[in-house]
Amino acid sequence: MKKTIPLLLALLLFSPIFSQKKQNFQLVSPNGKIDINISLSDKITWAITHEKETILSASPMSMTLNESEILGKNPVLLNSEKVNIKNSFETPFYKKKTVEDNYNQLSLQFKGDFSLEFRAFDEGVAYRFITKKKGNFTVKSEEVVLNFDQDYTTLMPYVRDLRNPKDPYISSFESHYENKKISEFAKDTLAFLPFLVDFKNQKKAVFLEANLHDYPGMFVTNNKTKSGFEARFPKYPLQEMNGGFNYLNKLISQRADYLVTTKGTRTFPWRIVVISENDAVLANNDMVQRLSEPSKIKDISWIKPGKVAWDWWNDWNIYNVNFQAGINTETYKYYIDFASKNKVEYVVLDEGWSVETNIMEHNPKVDLKALIAYAKEQNVGIILWASWMALHENIEAIFKNYADLGVKGFKVDFIDRDDAKMVNSVYEIAQKAADYKLLLDFHGMYKPTGIQRTYPNILNFEGVKGLENNKWTPNDDVPTYDCTIPFIRMIAGPMDYTPGAMRNATKSEFKPSHSNPVSQGTRCHQLALYMIFEAPLQMMADSPTAYIKEQESTDFIAKIPTTFDETVALNGSVGNYISMARKKGNNWYLGAITNWNGRDVTIDFSFLEKGKNFEADLFTDGHNAEKAAVDYKREKITVDSTTKMIFHLASGGGLSAIISPK
Repeated sequence: MKKTIPLLLALLLFSPIFSQKKQNFQLVSPNGKIDINISLSDKITWAITHEKETILSASPMSMTLNESEILGKNPVLLNSEKVNIKNSFETPFYKKKTVEDNYNQLSLQFKGDFSLEFRAFDEGVAYRFITKKKGNFTVKSEEVVLNFDQDYTTLMPYVRDLRNPKDPYISSFESHYENKKISEFAKDTLAFLPFLVDFKNQKKAVFLEANLHDYPGMFVTNNKTKSGFEARFPKYPLQEMNGGFNYLNKLISQRADYLVTTKGTRTFPWRIVVISENDAVLANNDMVQRLSEPSKIKDISWIKPGKVAWDWWNDWNIYNVNFQAGINTETYKYYIDFASKNKVEYVVLDEGWSVETNIMEHNPKVDLKALIAYAKEQNVGIILWASWMALHENIEAIFKNYADLGVKGFKVDFIDRDDAKMVNSVYEIAQKAADYKLLLDFHGMYKPTGIQRTYPNILNFEGVKGLENNKWTPNDDVPTYDCTIPFIRMIAGPMDYTPGAMRNATKSEFKPSHSNPVSQGTRCHQLALYMIFEAPLQMMADSPTAYIKEQESTDFIAKIPTTFDETVALNGSVGNYISMARKKGNNWYLGAITNWNGRDVTIDFSFLEKGKNFEADLFTDGHNAEKAAVDYKREKITVDSTTKMIFHLASGGGLSAIISPK
């Protein structure tokens, strides 16, 4: 027995667990405010502080490959390297013309042909796994943990609107944010990204991901200690069947026990924490753009952002015409005439123009060739709606057929999944669309994760609880949601929210309506959404009849661009209000909105060029907007960079202005 103890002790001392010497690394943001502390022992953890205040407590990361190889368990460091990057790149279809890309980077290379890359920006931090292995391997699981030192408040979008009640990974990715403590995370549920954690001293962090390709999207659930969150990922689909809404989804009847089988040499998605000590700054963040692959499309001259006259929300409800309105050639010619007269770039033909399950078979009441030719004469482009299920089975033939006919793009709906198979399908659709010079609007879609930079022909994404929900949900608090998503969801990228309602209602008067849908909040709230919500392909949701009756508002919307050269987040408070200014050419476009609480907001015009006078074409809530939400006041005022003005926003109200040099 005396001989056995020293032998056992020797074995323990030289085992991998005890031989691992703890190593620590620090990475600091360029402005010195953010610290990432990485620790290597039997596992790899990172912790984040902002001006010495804890944002993230030590949280482990790992990835399990094949049957038992765990990247991050007992890591053996081979080398480390730090670099400082100061760069910029052009973004032609974005909220600004140029993105500054300045960060400090730490790369840790480990035995086992993998490395970890950490980046610290002034606005946040990120890390990702990189592998350099021969052949392919299977990713069984990934460990992403978010630990916190206190029970902070969160704004969490829980998975709702399930396409299959037995599978929480198939949904519309639309949800209002629930305000709960970390410990109050709804039991046995999942939430999708991005979400927000509210710290003390007004600091906030938003958690999201970027450069998602050949890999599933990330969800979170509460960890076992209820002091944080841990990741969940949809497993790879093995068997699918038609189902969901109108049988337009592919539901999963069998999943594998792994996430994806993928190339041995590759980069994995970025895990991102955006950090801000000012709410408004969150609404003007570029982290997803910075951490995504550059464009794979060399010639982008054919990509034309713009606004779209949309049929579905207003239920094709036009009147004072001499034909029966509906899904037919006469109605769509009327939409095209409206778009042409008001310099709206596109008209979308939503569901009903074809057989939903076979979009090569047309509705006999819709003469598509004639409409495309007619629209071309009017300088209007046609975009077609398609379900993902009908499209993906015959992408090449469908895109070739409709590109040859002169269609400008597709609105692809009912994707509703982000497992690796679906993510790969989205990339395939993007590439095929680019091959045929077709634009894409991914509706019924998970949040954007940077593919919009890689394939700039993708101009918009849903993954947001947009205006369409007003047609059937009586109790949603829409103005509060409108004042929340710019600080959370919009960090991920564009939002196919579909604003533009000309029928507007106060809180007490609002009622859902299918054929005469109404917005919650004032007319000026709707106008301001065109300034605030990022959307290179932006819908005009109401009917031509409604816009013609409200021609003054229509003319104003028509002048607002959908991409910009510069963006300035002026002020805001998550869930309460926001004000923002964007520049295109020589003009500025100003918007502000509030929740159901009316309030005074101060607009500081110091974003204007110094020494010049400007004229602001200004729409503000009318004196009676509290009772009649359609009430507004229009005036033209002179402003310059020294101007500061206080404006009153009515309950659910807003203001909007186009500011031009005199």
